[in-house]
Amino acid sequence: MVLGLGLRLLREALDRKAEELQREFIRLSEELEVINQQMLEVEPEQREPLKARRADLRARQAALAEEINLWRERARQVTMQPGNQALDAFLEELSALGEPQVDEAIARVRQMMEASPEELEQMAEARRVEEAQTPAGRLLQRARTEYDLRLPEPSARQRAAVEFASRPGVAQDDEMVAEIEAALEDPDPFVREVAVLTTVQLHRFRAMHLADLEAAHRSVKRLTEIEHPSAIPALIQVVETRRTGYAERGGEMVEVNNDRSRMMALLRLVEWHTPEAKVAVQQRRFDQDPTIAKAAERALELFPGPWNGPLSRKPD
Repeated sequence: MVLGLGLRLLREALDRKAEELQREFIRLSEELEVINQQMLEVEPEQREPLKARRADLRARQAALAEEINLWRERARQVTMQPGNQALDAFLEELSALGEPQVDEAIARVRQMMEASPEELEQMAEARRVEEAQTPAGRLLQRARTEYDLRLPEPSARQRAAVEFASRPGVAQDDEMVAEIEAALEDPDPFVREVAVLTTVQLHRFRAMHLADLEAAHRSVKRLTEIEHPSAIPALIQVVETRRTGYAERGGEMVEVNNDRSRMMALLRLVEWHTPEAKVAVQQRRFDQDPTIAKAAERALELFPGPWNGPLSRKPD
């Protein structure tokens, strides 16, 4: 059990390295957006330096995407070693990378591998005290006890959800997301609402910022499954934001765009059938992707009147 905790700490350290690279990827994306805007504003003869800079940034993004996936794969491999000998060899490979935060976690795993049963029990007790509650658990506990989170007016719950999802690294933590989503079936209605609002914010962040567009697409799909109106603004943001990222194709990382995700979000907005959803669909009639533009036009032809509430969804 204690060794398992040590391996979890190691996996978290590897994931943090991937998240650090992910933040750099996002920064480069923002710089690319600025350059793309500048390309529209300058004279043709002034575009060559901008094109060169854009090509450089895209090359750096491609390299980062591969490195992010490599660190994610290392994190997945932590708990897949078939025995102590394989684990020891894996730790040696990680040590050769020279990452201080990873080295600290490796040292802790080795300490646990070499500890006596008495020492392991002491470590387990210390860890139980340290992890009496996770950040997600503390948020859900607040929903059970704090006065402002239990008022009929939902603004405090929405604010708590946004603040939680905005914390560095939270939205990329699969275990944290799973813990929040597990509370979607909680018997307490205030806890359920905090859970659904937070789930929307977590998947909104993943849909909008992950360099891996396959993972981002899975979050868009999750947003389409949520039967709560808080998902509507997130879906609108997805459908309005055309961006590029990377996906594995034939064993290689290639640059792709998120039009597939945007189409999925558009179709769900049609089903939501609210006034703000209709405005978002109307704005897609002149989308860069002709398929999305055609789908938006067709939806407005089928439903020309006011959009006042969800359409019935066919059962699975």
